[in-house]
Amino acid sequence: MPTSIFDEFFQAEARMFLLATIRIALAEDGSDLTSMGLFAEDDMAQAMIVAKESTVVAGLPIIPMVLEFGGDQCQCHLNVDDGERVSEGTMVAAIRGPAIQLLKSERVIMNFLCHLSGIANLTARYVEALKGTKTTLLDTRKTLPGLRFPEKYAVLAGGGKNHRLTLSDMLMLKDNHIDRAGSITQAVSALLSAHSPCPPIEVECRTLAEVEEASRCEIKRIMLDNMDNETIKTALGIIPQGIETELSGNVSLETIRELAELGPDYISVGKLTHSAPSSDFSMQFVPLS
Repeated sequence: MPTSIFDEFFQAEARMFLLATIRIALAEDGSDLTSMGLFAEDDMAQAMIVAKESTVVAGLPIIPMVLEFGGDQCQCHLNVDDGERVSEGTMVAAIRGPAIQLLKSERVIMNFLCHLSGIANLTARYVEALKGTKTTLLDTRKTLPGLRFPEKYAVLAGGGKNHRLTLSDMLMLKDNHIDRAGSITQAVSALLSAHSPCPPIEVECRTLAEVEEASRCEIKRIMLDNMDNETIKTALGIIPQGIETELSGNVSLETIRELAELGPDYISVGKLTHSAPSSDFSMQFVPLS
């Protein structure tokens, strides 16, 4: 996935949130008194960032963004594109600048790169498990506060698709909405009356009776939540063509293939963002060239 996709994704609101998160991350660390006590402001250094394991990479374009907060003296060269799989020992980036600035930025850079690459790497494994099926892998809104956009970008880097970035992208009727509104029919009717034009509506269904009711409504997608395989088969047979289908709930690498072979359009997996193990990278200082 070329870096231009990063620029395409991180525009407007998404870029604003990313810059705010970087700013907060640097502020959390406070002043780097260790580096300031050891090195002069004009002491230049050079470092390389190396993968310590095979992984899909995501978040490399964030490196120069972090460095820019410390001034304009740093140079950064990215050796691979986000979305690529690299082997252990691959130098993914090289940076040069004041030693104080590189050391101040190191942990923030590594936190982003390791976390986002971990998400991309896990996503790629799920995508691989779905090969040959008609099913598209989706993420969820189970993201860390303040990291919604970077984490969902990492899913794209791994080959998955985003479900919805914000609550306004698609109107989702979940159990609490339905219970409070009185029924699926009443909830859908209220949404269609409240919004003109109305964004696409998705309904989360817990039972076959709810699937039957939702199928009679003017909606875009039905989510089958935490159903067993036999119930899913029956539900998919009820839903008419023209309404998209999605499975969700306790999906794992071990079960996703079997679920996809049942024939849903989408499977959403919260683990992509809330349980992805970090990929391992290190920043190593090297002699100035």
